[in-house]
Amino acid sequence: MPAVPSEGMMDFMPFSAKERTMKRLAAILWLGLSIGAPLAAQSLDIPSEKWGLSFGNSKDFTGLRLNFRDDRVRRITGINVTLWRPTKNDAEAVITGLSLGLGPGGGRLRGVQIGLLGAGADKSMIGLNVGGLGVGAGDDLIGISIGGLGLGAGKDLKGIAIGGLGAGAGEDVRGVCLGGLGVGCGETFKGIAFGGLGVGCGGTLGGIAIGGIGAGAGERIEGVVVCGLGAGAPEIRGLAVCGLGLGGKDLRGAFLAAGMVRVEKGGRLSGFAASSFNHIRGTLNGLSLGIVNYAWTVEKGLQIGIVNIVRDNPRGLRVLPVFNAGF
Repeated sequence: MPAVPSEGMMDFMPFSAKERTMKRLAAILWLGLSIGAPLAAQSLDIPSEKWGLSFGNSKDFTGLRLNFRDDRVRRITGINVTLWRPTKNDAEAVITGLSLGLGPGGGRLRGVQIGLLGAGADKSMIGLNVGGLGVGAGDDLIGISIGGLGLGAGKDLKGIAIGGLGAGAGEDVRGVCLGGLGVGCGETFKGIAFGGLGVGCGGTLGGIAIGGIGAGAGERIEGVVVCGLGAGAPEIRGLAVCGLGLGGKDLRGAFLAAGMVRVEKGGRLSGFAASSFNHIRGTLNGLSLGIVNYAWTVEKGLQIGIVNIVRDNPRGLRVLPVFNAGF
């Protein structure tokens, strides 16, 4: 009958392959993912320090990487899973592939970025960008971006962007942009914009803009604008439909409002205007249809309404019922 090994002898017996594997994984997990451990300068990489499977803060790696918090990372390609957002020292990191975690980030992110709380980049994000609370990039945000509360880019926003409260960019926006409260950019917008309260930009607003309350641009509106209350820009080209009123200095196209269509002093309306009060403190070149129509000058056009006023007409022809024109 074979002898039963004593307790002391068992301490020196070799582990089975399964036991060795389990102990190794436990040690790796403890080393790579422990919150309290200083991870800024260590990682355990299998089978190579450059590729494969990495636990910890590897700097330049391709494959599957698991880390608590990225710090001074250079380049990661593959799947990068992090528990917490990166440190301020990670602004030059380039992450390509799939980034997952509470708040994945880096310098430049390319591929799919999904953060339970949010996702952000110091410079740019390109691809599918999803953040439970928000998504943001210091420079450009490109692709399909969804932020639970909002999203923004320091420079350009391109693609499809959906922000629970709002979406915006410091410079240009190109594409489709939806903001629960609003959509805005510092310079030019081109595409389709929907803002629960409003849509606005500092330069040119081009395409289709729908604002729950209003829409505006610092320079020009081009395309189709639909607003609950009003819209305005120095220049408007296209179709504008507003619940209350709209205005500018140079209007060309078709303009419809329940309240007022207004042209600033010395301006021009070329096309069609229909509202309760068409107040053109300049030149009308087209058709003005309303209860009251007012224009300083009518070049090639006609006013149709109850009261029609052309200020520079000869005396006796300045105020007429039904219609008026330039005489």
